[in-house]
Amino acid sequence: MGGSQVDEFRLPTGIALSLLWASLMGLYIYNDYFSLYLPRTLERMAAGELAFGPATPTALLIVSILLAIPALMIFLSAALPRVISRGANIVLGLAYTIVEGLTFMGSPLFYQVVVAVEIVVTLLIVVHAVRWRRELG
Repeated sequence: MGGSQVDEFRLPTGIALSLLWASLMGLYIYNDYFSLYLPRTLERMAAGELAFGPATPTALLIVSILLAIPALMIFLSAALPRVISRGANIVLGLAYTIVEGLTFMGSPLFYQVVVAVEIVVTLLIVVHAVRWRRELG
């Protein structure tokens, strides 16, 4: 008897992108959670201060949208038609790479380590989306 051939499972790109967005959300949550342990963080929050200025209704809306988009991309990456999902993942992956780069400078080392991983994840999103071709099945 000859050696058996094992079929290799290939994860559909839309699902892989969904998993990458889910990973990104987990990194966001834990980095923000661990930031609560920094001195004066809770006092600044209670005083209505964000990292970049006062917690105005507009600033809170912007932050909410920035966090809602990756959460929605978990579903949309797999549910949207390939062409739309591919474009959205390329554009948003690049946009979030820039946002993460802006949060890197001046932050504590633990935060920078996680942001570096976030940047890798968003660049993987872009690479997977750019390489996304029609898949059979």
